[in-house]
Amino acid sequence: MNTPATHNEPTKRLTPFSAIAIIVGIVIGAGIFKTPSMVAGVTGDAGWMLVAWLAGGLISLAGALCYAELATTYPHAGGDYHFLARAFGKPISFLYAWAKAMVINTGSIALLAFVFGDYMSKAVNLGPHSTAIWAIGVVLVLTVVNLVGISAASWVQTMLTLIEVTGLILVAFAGFYVSSDAPASPTYFSSTPSLGMFGLAMVFVLLTYGGWNEAAYISAEVHGGRRAIVPVIVISIFALTVIYVFVNFALLSGLGLKGLADSSAVAADLMGRAFGPTGERVLGVFVATAALTSINATMIVGARTNYALGKDWPALSFMGQWEGHRGSPVRALWVQSGISFVLVIFGLWQTDGFGAMVEFTAPVFWFFLFLVGVSLFVMRVRDPAADRPFKVPLYPFTPIVFCLTCGYLTYSSITYAASKNAVDVSFWVMGLGIVALLLMQLRKKI
Repeated sequence: MNTPATHNEPTKRLTPFSAIAIIVGIVIGAGIFKTPSMVAGVTGDAGWMLVAWLAGGLISLAGALCYAELATTYPHAGGDYHFLARAFGKPISFLYAWAKAMVINTGSIALLAFVFGDYMSKAVNLGPHSTAIWAIGVVLVLTVVNLVGISAASWVQTMLTLIEVTGLILVAFAGFYVSSDAPASPTYFSSTPSLGMFGLAMVFVLLTYGGWNEAAYISAEVHGGRRAIVPVIVISIFALTVIYVFVNFALLSGLGLKGLADSSAVAADLMGRAFGPTGERVLGVFVATAALTSINATMIVGARTNYALGKDWPALSFMGQWEGHRGSPVRALWVQSGISFVLVIFGLWQTDGFGAMVEFTAPVFWFFLFLVGVSLFVMRVRDPAADRPFKVPLYPFTPIVFCLTCGYLTYSSITYAASKNAVDVSFWVMGLGIVALLLMQLRKKI
């Protein structure tokens, strides 16, 4: 009797549609319900505001094409981690994985859990710690879903993404529904923002587009050949750009430029104008769903960084085990969820935990994204004979644009964090990562 083969490595269990749902779900979070007002206020012109959102899509596409070449040439569940290890060695990739595991992914999960808790508490209040209870509950439930396996997680992701996109379409409809009652019709290209102000607008825009790079983590699990991830990435970026530009145009139509810039909750204000208190409550459901979607997608891709880390470092080998029948790195998922639980509890004692996490994650995130862009050049030189099923168009112009953008955003985010006295947190966390790296290297030599 033949024994079924067991798979202790990632297998191709994801359909292209499921992969697109994961990427879109990661990117479309609560940010789209907040940043349009900030971009409107900074640009001061409806035309340049829409240009910023379109430019964000084009820059993201440039980065996505770079990732497509790396992901098709070196498909691996470790994604960015794997690319950095090949280009710069294990120490740099370890520090990246440390940042992802300790703050970037787990911090995103915790913060989105609080967003979910805030909105759910308005519907069902569970007492003085209602937000935290909802936050812990959602992390636990989605952890269980992901422990069941990638098939269950991707199905849930697809359903949540469809609900989320439906909510954004409803917001857009509300904008056009009340467009005739807008405080003032927006004017297009009547004034030009300074280069610095437009750059600041791009920081907010690209923050909202952030997350598309996570496609690299599922590149080895998408049905089809090595090029299968390419249309997934391109279609995802195209869909996101269309959605974001469309939603912002609707917000302008419904609230006017000044109304949009002055609003602290643009989507809620718009839904309230269109459909009254009921509309605001419905929006709350969609915001909560957006948070759920991003949490689940982040869990899917985040655990794969931990898995890759466990495969490369003997001291962390307990995370480098893949359960083939589930299509998931179960132990890596448990580690990720454990850190997320700790951060949720930590958030209870912070006056502005969300802001603090953003101030920490942004400089670290953009710096390592810059290094990934540079790794494309490094691998072209170091490994010219590699089979590249897909090559980034307009090389080297496209990756240069991506690298320059990441470099600028690294500088801008460090400057912003310094103004908030938040840079020290970054140094402390990354310093602990360096200590952990040195200890593991010492252990290997003993």
